Amino acid sequence: MQTRTLGSTGPAVSALGLGAMGMSGGAYGPADRAESIATVHAALEAGVTLIDTGDFYAMGHNELLLAEALRGRDRDSYRLSVKFGQLRGPGHVFGGQDNRPEAVKNFLAYSLTRLGTDHVDIYRPARLDPAVPIEETVGAIKEMIDAGYVRHVGLSEVDAATIRRAHAVHPIADLQIEYSLLSRAVEADVLPTLRELGIGLTAYGVLGRGLLSGHWSPGHVAGPGDLRGLGPRFSSGNVEHNLALVEALRRVAEALGCTVAQLAIAWVAAQGEDIVPLAGARTRERLAEALPGMELSLSADDLAEIEKAVPPGAARGDRYPPAFMSSLGVGN
Repeated sequence: MQTRTLGSTGPAVSALGLGAMGMSGGAYGPADRAESIATVHAALEAGVTLIDTGDFYAMGHNELLLAEALRGRDRDSYRLSVKFGQLRGPGHVFGGQDNRPEAVKNFLAYSLTRLGTDHVDIYRPARLDPAVPIEETVGAIKEMIDAGYVRHVGLSEVDAATIRRAHAVHPIADLQIEYSLLSRAVEADVLPTLRELGIGLTAYGVLGRGLLSGHWSPGHVAGPGDLRGLGPRFSSGNVEHNLALVEALRRVAEALGCTVAQLAIAWVAAQGEDIVPLAGARTRERLAEALPGMELSLSADDLAEIEKAVPPGAARGDRYPPAFMSSLGVGN
């Protein structure tokens, strides 16, 4: 596994990270605890060192799961990226975002306990809190860095202006944001700003929540607990259009001797050495399929063919339901 450095101040991590959200259920349907833990172990054995979670993933379940999976491992052999701030009520009801300095420290204390660790490598607000200046939130994380509980500051789903304000308070290691062949809004202003300031990018949703996996077929219905059933890109009329793009991409993948998923991951990785894709694999089978994507070397001609198959802006439907789009720093 190759490594990449998150920005000019962040840590060196594996070129492919592991996104753990789906391992706790509540997003893509039920998950198997034993298989999830086995997948974390398989990722570590394959050289994956960056593991991403959120304290609100299944209301803390995800952090407890990772604590179990990582127990006994050398703490210096992996990096934990943790998002915080999203408020939840019973029944998975969303209650907004809380990025107040006192909340930052409260959330961190709980995460450290659930994860069974004395520090978090990258700590980031999951979304911007419109009631709290980003300077105050980053300042609170900086205090936790000075106290030894956090190593680096990260951001998630914010715009270029917010990135600049945050970076002026303390160097930002990376921005976590959705980036895939179907979601390229980051390219206009955010990615150039990151590169100007020396900030890395960790890309989630590289498989478009499964649309680009090559395993989602027309007529497939999201099961109970699978939030993709609410996703505009999976709605009737949109999903057929989007899957036609996937079929065009499949033809390129077949010519290169890889799967659609591997090609989609390789495309994100090819956009720059400062970008680390996150694979949201929750089974060893899906992880095994994702890993070879990092070994693909795409030529200029290959990239041109991919662009023909899935041009910028070709996806139909927003990447989140309307209620969540307003919390994003950039669009689709």
